Amino acid sequence: MEDAPPVEGPAALVCPVSFSQPVSDESNVAQLSAKFKEEIALMRPWYDRSTEERKRTTVGVSGMEPEAIGSFVVQFLDDDIPSTQEDNNFGALFKLAVEDLKAFYYESATARPGQMDADSETLSQWYWRETVAGKVLVAVHRTHRDSEDETLRRVVNRNLVPRAHASLLS
Repeated sequence: MEDAPPVEGPAALVCPVSFSQPVSDESNVAQLSAKFKEEIALMRPWYDRSTEERKRTTVGVSGMEPEAIGSFVVQFLDDDIPSTQEDNNFGALFKLAVEDLKAFYYESATARPGQMDADSETLSQWYWRETVAGKVLVAVHRTHRDSEDETLRRVVNRNLVPRAHASLLS
């Protein structure tokens, strides 16, 4: 068996979409929400291409489509906790939605020609530091890190932002 050729280092990931203007005020919930939903809509064709080419997807554990995930997640930008069909389980549903969101972005990003072999470190750097989704999830962390709801607080503090990107939380 032959070893894989050595890699010089992670390749730079090029976002498959571009925006007319970046988010200028991350504390402006309306602007952040609008840009996030726009980003999801612009990523959708790349995600569709990915599922067509690969004949599979890892998106779906939440039972929501990416656009619905975006609408669900932005509700957490406010201090209020949104209601769900199963009010006791919104923390667990939030966790699944965030997992689906990340998978949607990763699959979309790697659908672009030349990006299919992007490594996990490169994808993670791109997702957390260059996308509106990353900004939204950091904002949700800041909003709910001291939540009275134990499940949501645990999800936000343990599972939302990876330790490798903890510097974004300060």
